[in-house]
Amino acid sequence: MYQATYKVVIFGDAGTGKTTLTHRFLTDVFISDSKMTIGVDFQIKTLSVEEKKVKLQIWDFGGEERFRFLLPTYVRGANGGIFLYDITNEASLDHIDDWLEVIRSEQFKNQKENQPFPILVVGSKADLHDEREVSSDDALKMVKRRGLDGFLETSSKSGKNVEKTFQSLTRLMLQNSNLI
Repeated sequence: MYQATYKVVIFGDAGTGKTTLTHRFLTDVFISDSKMTIGVDFQIKTLSVEEKKVKLQIWDFGGEERFRFLLPTYVRGANGGIFLYDITNEASLDHIDDWLEVIRSEQFKNQKENQPFPILVVGSKADLHDEREVSSDDALKMVKRRGLDGFLETSSKSGKNVEKTFQSLTRLMLQNSNLI
């Protein structure tokens, strides 16, 4: 039996590693040749956080602009989100406001009025530190300026902070539900 079931949306530009991050979290295996997500993909995983058994419904959105119109529909009913950017591609972080606008659209605000919606900002491809275009400090400052709920850097290749990303978001959602 689950103490909670949460819908999580993962969003960000194409090529940032959303599908690879999700796959690594689900299977603990790195896939180097993932294909572009067309529209949206959906996965489920159970985990334990603070001694609570939680089912996550993970919605991975295609990052191409032509798919953004789908996002407000699928965000309905979501409990939290992960904005993923690529540390080797500054433009992928620069687009955060475009993504947040979609996430926080009137359609979504009306449906989830006065309910917290935690968003973690996650820098992917941390193993490519020699190709870094976005410093951790700059990303953290951006997170604070926008009042978002946390920041991590991950590597789907090495597995660094993959589990921690989903654990952290789940902890925030449990706190918002007054379950911890």
